[in-house]
Amino acid sequence: MPLNAGIPGWTCKLENNFYIASMPRTLPRRIAQVVRRRLAQYPAVALVGPRQSGKTTLARQIGGEYFDLEQEPQRLRLDLEWPGLAAGRRLVILDEAQTWPELFARLRGEIDRDRRRNGRFLLLGSVSPALAAQVAESLAGRLSVVELTPLTWNELPTAASQKRLWWCGGYPDGGVLVPRRFPRWQLDYLTLIAQRDLPAWGMPAKPQVTDRFFRMLAANHGQAWNASQLGQSLGLSYHTVNTYLDFCAGAFLLRRLAPYHTNLPKRVVKSPKVYWRDSGLLHALLNVPDRKQLLAQPWVGMSWEGFVIEQILAALAQADCVFQPYFLRTSDSCELDLLLDFGAARWAVEIKLTASPTTQDVKQLNRAADLVNAQRRFLISQTRESAVAANLVSWDLARMLEHIEEQFR
Repeated sequence: MPLNAGIPGWTCKLENNFYIASMPRTLPRRIAQVVRRRLAQYPAVALVGPRQSGKTTLARQIGGEYFDLEQEPQRLRLDLEWPGLAAGRRLVILDEAQTWPELFARLRGEIDRDRRRNGRFLLLGSVSPALAAQVAESLAGRLSVVELTPLTWNELPTAASQKRLWWCGGYPDGGVLVPRRFPRWQLDYLTLIAQRDLPAWGMPAKPQVTDRFFRMLAANHGQAWNASQLGQSLGLSYHTVNTYLDFCAGAFLLRRLAPYHTNLPKRVVKSPKVYWRDSGLLHALLNVPDRKQLLAQPWVGMSWEGFVIEQILAALAQADCVFQPYFLRTSDSCELDLLLDFGAARWAVEIKLTASPTTQDVKQLNRAADLVNAQRRFLISQTRESAVAANLVSWDLARMLEHIEEQFR
């Protein structure tokens, strides 16, 4: 029997004695409404995100004339059909747009001919530095950027797939729907990134060095960034290690969470914390074969922390919120795992891998939240019971994501 039997809209086929799941075109991605809204407001939108996160599938769902610019015949077809496409009313979808730099001057000229026309071009990109450089040079003020993550908790169709998400990560083909694909899919994915994509995007490292870099970052997941220490372990300068981090963050593999240190009466940690953005990639690098083994690891709390942070930030992006994420850690161990600054308000979030949060957890959260004058305080755990006070709540991740959707609907 297919492992994903009963998941609406998904199909399975048997390949080499394994059932392989295929994501249906109708699977709703919550960021789609943001893309459509931005297309109504801008002449062009860039949909960015990691490879294999579903950008092409989402773009085809939105509809339009599609071109894969990594393929030379597709570039030729776009060149020949450009006058008709530019004059037409159909959305033009340009996949891996950063691979054809001369396209951006053409886009700028076409957009400037009629700045009142919106929703003309949808650009897809897997690496943000190359795309961002072209946008800054050619399309500033003409384009809006939207990020697509791998599948998130609130997008998965069953409780079983939601339960697997933390362990397997959210890549559609990576095991969240068909567990047998984890961790082989993740390891192959990272090998391809190290051998082909990062060098093509300009990262000056041999694949063997990149693989070591990945594994050391996995071992330091959720820790304050120390380029000198990591560089010594790799036999590299801290400048080189910082450059590698820039590339990996730009490829949406890693998140640098900035420290909050504005107008505080105490000394604070000023180095960013670095997380693997997809928990499945982290667990594959650390050789975690199943959920039971995951829970036995000494670093499991940091894994859960990074996972919850990514789910919260993705939900806020899906709600099209404007915010800045931070963390806080003072010299006397006053700490917030996540601080969300909305400008007019701040939310303080503390994350605990427990089913029974304590009053001490609440006191620690309030102590840190008072330092930054946070109006809302959230204690996120795996509790089955919610507790709500005047400005503080204790509940699980699912309820937190529901609250975000309700708050910013």
